Amino acid sequence: MRGLGNKTPVTNGRTGIKLQLLMRGLGNKTPVTNGRTGSGGYCDNALGAASTTGHGESIMKVLLARLVLQNIQTGLSTQTAAERALEYMEQRVGGAGGVIAINNKGEIGKHFTTERMPWATISEETLEYGIEPKDHYRETMTKS
Repeated sequence: MRGLGNKTPVTNGRTGIKLQLLMRGLGNKTPVTNGRTGSGGYCDNALGAASTTGHGESIMKVLLARLVLQNIQTGLSTQTAAERALEYMEQRVGGAGGVIAINNKGEIGKHFTTERMPWATISEETLEYGIEPKDHYRETMTKS
């Protein structure tokens, strides 16, 4: 699946929140091996998990994924936490990017300041996905 950027399975189950990143970076560079995720993701079972994509240097400078969880910790919704973190990054260092996050209650937030960002979530039997800013498609998944 070359060219899709970060692929981030996140689960929020009985054993807690888990986050796994596969990062390709801009221009389809060699994938980063599992376990060497840099500052692209952050997970804390007490708060949630966030995965980021976009301009890596800007993301590292503001610790974007951690900033999303810090915003959640202050009481913001997962959606607002993602939006505010990206606003801060743009104002502080001029970077663009995207975030998909989940809090410890299973509430999803996603936002991006890039032209587009492929995203998808699965909850129970519902698949939600998009790529363009206004996209929000929903499909019911059937068991085979």
